[in-house]
Amino acid sequence: MHLRTISNCIEKQQSILMEGALGERLKREYGLTFDNEVAMAKLIYDANGRMALKNIWQEYIDIAKKHSLPFLAATPTRRGNRERVERAGCNSSIIYDNVQFLRSIQEENNLEMYVGGLMGCKGDAYTGEGALSENQARLFHKWQADLFCEAKADFLFAGIMPTLPEANGMAQAMSETGIPYIISFTIQKDGKLIDGTTISEAITSIDRSVDNKPMCYMTNCVHPNILYKALSQPFNQNSMVKKRFLGIQANTSPLSYDELDNSLDLKCSEPHQFAEDMLKLRYISNIKIFGGCCGTDGRHMEQVAAGL
Repeated sequence: MHLRTISNCIEKQQSILMEGALGERLKREYGLTFDNEVAMAKLIYDANGRMALKNIWQEYIDIAKKHSLPFLAATPTRRGNRERVERAGCNSSIIYDNVQFLRSIQEENNLEMYVGGLMGCKGDAYTGEGALSENQARLFHKWQADLFCEAKADFLFAGIMPTLPEANGMAQAMSETGIPYIISFTIQKDGKLIDGTTISEAITSIDRSVDNKPMCYMTNCVHPNILYKALSQPFNQNSMVKKRFLGIQANTSPLSYDELDNSLDLKCSEPHQFAEDMLKLRYISNIKIFGGCCGTDGRHMEQVAAGL
C-alpha cells in the first residue's frame, strides 16, 4: 500500500496515469446497458457489471504497474446526484458501495493507486443546458460530496464541467468536505469553457471562491489536439494555467463536442498517434495526469504509459 497522499503525489510526480474509457467499452465489449437515471453507477449490483468493471480497471492497473506509474481511478458515478439516485429507486448507499467496490480492486493490487469519487454537472456537459447557478450548485452537489467523504474516497473528481458558475458551486461543496479534489472542464479549441469563460479565468475564479483549493484542474472527453489549441491561446499562456492545469482524460477523435455528441459510431484513432498527440502537450504545458475517455482502451493507455 502507498503511504503518501494524492496531494503529495500530484505535487511531486511528473507522470501519473489515469484510467481510460469505461462507458464505451462496457457497452461495446460487454454489451451492457445503463440505467436511465444513474447510468453506470448501478452496474456494481449486477454480476456481469462487476466483472466487466473489474476487468477493464485491471487492464489499466496492469499498465500502470508495468511502467511504474501512480494510478488514478474514479467511481462511475457522474450521474449519481441525489435527484437521479432517488428517481432510479436507489438510496444513498450507492455512493458508498461504488467506493468500496473500487477500493476492493485497489486492495488486490500492489501499486500506488488512488480511489476517486466522480461527480458531474446537473445538466448537459456538452452544451451547458440546465446548468446551475453558483449557490444552487453548492447546495445541489453537497449531498453527493458529503457521501463520498463518509465513504472515505481518496479524492473527488468533477468531470466535464461546462460552465463556471456551476463549477464554482461544485468546488465549494467539495472544498467543504476537506477531501482533496480536482475540477475538470469541458473545453473547446478556442481555449474556453462552453459558457465562454477562458481556462485562465475559470481557474482564478474557483481558486478565489473556496477555502480549500482544488489540487489541480483538468479537462476530459476532448482530443489532445483540441487541448493543445486551447492552451496555445494567448490568454491561457500564463503562469497560473501552467501551474494549475495539470491533466487530461482524452478522446481518440479530434472532432468537436457537437460532432461527437450522440454519434452512433465509435470515433477511434491509432494508439501510437494518440500517444504522440498526448505527449505533445508537454511542449506547451506542465500536464502530468494522462488518462483516456471515449474511444480509448488498453492499447491507447499502454502507448501513453510507455511514452511517459
